[in-house]
Amino acid sequence: MQQHRIVVLGAGYTGAIAAGRLAKRLHREDVAITLVNAEPDFVERVRLHQLAAGQDLKPRPFGEMFAGTGVELKLAKVTAVDVDRKTVTVSAANSPEHEELAYDTLVYALGSGWNTQGVPGTAEHAHEISSRPGALRLRDRLAALKAGQSVVVVGGGLTGLEAATEIAETRPDLDVALAARGALGDWLSPKGRRHVRKVVDGLGITAHEHTAVTAVDADGVTTGDGTTLPAAVTVWTTGFAVHPIARATTLEVTDTGQIVVDATMRSVSHPDVYAVGDAALAMGPGDKPLRMSCASGTPMAWQAADAIAARLTGGKLPTTAPRYFNQCISLGRREGLIQYVTADDRSVRAALTGRFAAGYKELICKGAAWGVANPTMGIPTRRRRVLPTPARATA
Repeated sequence: MQQHRIVVLGAGYTGAIAAGRLAKRLHREDVAITLVNAEPDFVERVRLHQLAAGQDLKPRPFGEMFAGTGVELKLAKVTAVDVDRKTVTVSAANSPEHEELAYDTLVYALGSGWNTQGVPGTAEHAHEISSRPGALRLRDRLAALKAGQSVVVVGGGLTGLEAATEIAETRPDLDVALAARGALGDWLSPKGRRHVRKVVDGLGITAHEHTAVTAVDADGVTTGDGTTLPAAVTVWTTGFAVHPIARATTLEVTDTGQIVVDATMRSVSHPDVYAVGDAALAMGPGDKPLRMSCASGTPMAWQAADAIAARLTGGKLPTTAPRYFNQCISLGRREGLIQYVTADDRSVRAALTGRFAAGYKELICKGAAWGVANPTMGIPTRRRRVLPTPARATA
């Protein structure tokens, strides 16, 4: 029997969820699903600031998560994608050997890493928490600091706020500062801004607002006005850069390397390729691009998996577009902020604060991890006929 080969690249939130949902929708002999990832267990990226601050995260091995689902897990690093030949080149860890995987449908979910923004000295001297290795390196460095030494977190967005407050709460003996280009929490509602400032002040964090960092060196950062902020450790959280592989293909990508997709997360240039999460440029409500976040990536993964299943089986395409409801921000373990937003991610007056908000954020994180760890749960099944001939058609 000729099988339709679906290859999913990357097993972060979006890739793992897409693979699991595809396994549930297309649990049949004429479909083969392969999930490619370099690491053997799932990384809770939304908790990496906790890992960096010294907390341990629960291990979640992919072998256990996908056991019995029909998803084949291939532990390997993606080194190239040829969308014209419909192949992916991978290499196993610590091996010079390369293997070529052929696909009929590709789900590209390689995600993103930190973005140095081209600021001199950042790559050499700053720490990042967009990856587990980066968070672990920062963890070791923070553990070596002595009381009174300084930490500067650069970036006043969600990641920067979470990193600064987590470090300050865990290590009250350190001098923690946050450098933000705008005002502290300037995208939040008035209630949200007040709460962020209250928590930041209560933790003894120095907020350098309207401050652009123009250089990083081993013992500090330089700001746009020439001021030097001393830092035994600099943490860089000024946004994300997508994996570079897509840019090297003939896929239509943006200037930043994101794959341009339609409402079903299918590439506008190559209909057998789908992209989800940070790797994709998808439009949301108000014709605004979805921001790089777990809140965007999860519904994108659902959309892509459902669209692939529909096209392969003659079913109905999904029509519910991803939208936003709130922004969940942890401010240490005891404080949080749930900022309610419009469908297109603009803050409204309503917000939850304090311990209740911290608990709410914790439930969201646990729920996201549970969804990944139980990839075929909660999706209704129905009997489907064998795929139409030819088996590899994707239109």
